[in-house]
Amino acid sequence: MVLYFSVAVGTILLAGMVDNHPHIQAYKITRQQMCNRICLAAIFFILSAVSASRLNVGNDYAKYVEFMHLVNCDAYVPTEAGFNLLVKVIYGISGFENFLLVFAVYAFVTIFLFMLAIYEQSDEFPLTFFLFMTLGYYFQTFSTVRYYLALAIALYSMKFVIRKQWVRFVLLVILGSFFHKSLLVVLPLYLLASVAWKRWQLALIGLFCTTFLFLQDFYLKLAVFLYPSYEDTEYLEGGTSYINILRCAAVFVLSLFYYRRSIRGNRKMQFYFYLNLGALVLYTLCSFLPVISRIGYYLTVSHIFFLPALIGETENEKLRKFLRFGMIVAAILYFLLFMSRAYDDGLRILPYQSFFFHHMVDIISDRS
Repeated sequence: MVLYFSVAVGTILLAGMVDNHPHIQAYKITRQQMCNRICLAAIFFILSAVSASRLNVGNDYAKYVEFMHLVNCDAYVPTEAGFNLLVKVIYGISGFENFLLVFAVYAFVTIFLFMLAIYEQSDEFPLTFFLFMTLGYYFQTFSTVRYYLALAIALYSMKFVIRKQWVRFVLLVILGSFFHKSLLVVLPLYLLASVAWKRWQLALIGLFCTTFLFLQDFYLKLAVFLYPSYEDTEYLEGGTSYINILRCAAVFVLSLFYYRRSIRGNRKMQFYFYLNLGALVLYTLCSFLPVISRIGYYLTVSHIFFLPALIGETENEKLRKFLRFGMIVAAILYFLLFMSRAYDDGLRILPYQSFFFHHMVDIISDRS
């Protein structure tokens, strides 16, 4: 745990020196631009090194090693074509089942996309990166690596939705779906969140959402149709996160104070507002759906952009400092709570082990 706290504190301090809106001078690299490059490179190296060096860290690490072995044996696996092709290429180039390199490639690409999205889209890089670390997004990339690559792609794709660059958005999402098909859900969700809805339209949407209360069997059958691998598994038991409900509700209440002045009519802010509102609806009314949190994360990841933007819209300096302080304290408490569950089976990012000092446990195929 000391390692994780050190990584979080160290990278957040480095992020504090980054200005993602620097003054640019023609034909000259400014001191701030050079500082940005050094700090960003250092952050990327630290995060990538810790992630790529891990061994059997993450609740499904051994399961992924088993999947990679089966892919190499041309056996059936429930993973997508992009993942399977990547494994085939890396194993072929390596000449052996080099699962460490597969995890390293996933770590590099996922972290790069997250950092690129934050640098290009955040109103304030240090605050957004702070939320990225304290809300656990980085450490959760140690588990379900395919999904978190998809989540990084979803976060990066938001800029295309805001700019109405629909072809780029759709092509990027389709490409990402070859690594985790759940990413396709952002096509309708992000499109809906990008619309400037009128009140009567929102009322109709609210009426439609009530169908989640009495048509649960229908929606479960639809979920199984889209994800056949969920049939007759524990995933169909559903479940929700009260912490995520509280978080979405708090963001919603805060955003109401800014709606008329800063959100309504602002395409970017309105997009984030509806993403949060959609997540709140999903967590409260759709808890019966399998792994609803994965769908919700595609929406709530926007908080790392939305909260700094909201605070930046506060004209009163004292109130702005108070809100910033409150958000920082809340995020730190969230991080402490997150780390307290780091040993749990659903997360299992502790104890941290590295291939420098540990050996991989036997997978199912080794014990057969």
